[in-house]
Amino acid sequence: MEHRDLGKSGLSVPVVGMGTWRTFDVNGTALEAERKKIVDVAIDSGANLFDTSPMYGEAEDVLAGAIGGRRDGVLIADKVWTPSAEEGREQIARALGWFGGRVDIYQIHNLVAWQTHLPVLEKLRDDGHVRVVGATHYQHSAFGDLIALMRTGRIAQIQIPYNAQDRVAEKEILPAAADLGIGVIVMRPLGEGALVRRSPAPEKLERLAPFGVRTWPQALLKWILSDPRVHAVIPATSRPERMRENAEAGTGPWFDADTRHYVSRLIS
Repeated sequence: MEHRDLGKSGLSVPVVGMGTWRTFDVNGTALEAERKKIVDVAIDSGANLFDTSPMYGEAEDVLAGAIGGRRDGVLIADKVWTPSAEEGREQIARALGWFGGRVDIYQIHNLVAWQTHLPVLEKLRDDGHVRVVGATHYQHSAFGDLIALMRTGRIAQIQIPYNAQDRVAEKEILPAAADLGIGVIVMRPLGEGALVRRSPAPEKLERLAPFGVRTWPQALLKWILSDPRVHAVIPATSRPERMRENAEAGTGPWFDADTRHYVSRLIS
């Protein structure tokens, strides 16, 4: 598994991690045990970056339970998500309690009340409870606001949607991140599953075999990671075998420009 420094933050992250939206919002011993199997595979495969949020229901708690005593061997990316300063402090306190008193990457989710939460996260970073302060947004219409925050120099990481079909990030936000030395984590790399529901015929993927690609999801992940402005992708899954498959996409060689174009054409 290749690692990249998350921009100017200097934090080294695996290029493939795991998101927990929807998939880790579960209750019950059996379902939580299944999620632990996914975390086990992720850690064993070197994909030890886990992204979560209080917006994701039970995901933070379930993730913390699945990690158990292995906290020192993983990287946690969490978020604060509320217009309330008081609730924001409560969300942060809960997360620090779940994840051993520290969160590696703490993000302001969808820029909600960022002026309120950013000083709190900066103080936690200065006190050693947070390593990287960042921000996220899923809407293209908010990219201008996200870039404006990036240019203040107060955040070192962003999380945005980007894939072979959704390429809006290429216009301004990825160039700005590269210029400013800001780390980029990509959400929705498989288009919330839409891009993998119709895989190209197996013979169409043969051209990608020299790049270590066996499956269509791997092709889509490697398409993103072949952009050097991207530091990590965080696909979500509820299947351990898919987690291992995703992790395999985290090793070069990377696609050249012609191969990226080829993969993009396979979507249409």
